[in-house]
Amino acid sequence: MRFPFSWDVHMKKILLLSDTHGYIDDAILKHVSHADEVWHAGDIGDLNVTNQIKKLKPLKAVFGNIDGHEVRAEFPENNRFMCESVDVWITHIGGYPNKYDMRIREALRKNPPDIFICGHSHILKVMPDKKLNLLHMNPGAVGKYGFHKVRTMLRFVIDGSNIKDLEVIEFENR
Repeated sequence: MRFPFSWDVHMKKILLLSDTHGYIDDAILKHVSHADEVWHAGDIGDLNVTNQIKKLKPLKAVFGNIDGHEVRAEFPENNRFMCESVDVWITHIGGYPNKYDMRIREALRKNPPDIFICGHSHILKVMPDKKLNLLHMNPGAVGKYGFHKVRTMLRFVIDGSNIKDLEVIEFENR
C-alpha cells in the first residue's frame, strides 16, 4: 500500500552569515546549533570562526577579500551547489541585480542560479532579480568590524524547490 505522503522530510534550515572578520560568539553559535546547514559568504577572517561552526553543523563557505592564505586554501572564491532542488551560488563580492560584479556578471547571465548570495557590502539585502529570475541575498555583516551599526544574519528554509520562512536575525549595536 502506498501513501500520498512521505515520512522522509526533505527540508533544510539554513543560517546565512557573512563578514565575521574573525569574530564568533555564543550568540552566533546558538543560532548555528538550530540550523541544519550554515553558509558563510566570505570575509571569514580567521579559521577559528569556521572551525567552531563546523564542530556543530555542516558548513559551506567562500573566502573574501580580507581572507589570508589559510582561509583561501580551505574555501573557494565561488561555491555553487544544490540544496534540495535549489541551485545556489555563493561568492563574496557579487554586486546587486543590474550591478553585478564584472568578475561574475557574464557567468551569472548565462547560467543563473535560483539563489545568488554574496557579502562584502555589510548591508543586508534580499531582493528578486526579475531579469535573471533569481533571489539575491546578502546577510549583512555579523562581525564587529566595519561601518555597519547592527550585526545581522539570515535564516530561512529550503523545502524542495521552495525558499520560505525568511527571518532577519539582528544583534545589539556594535
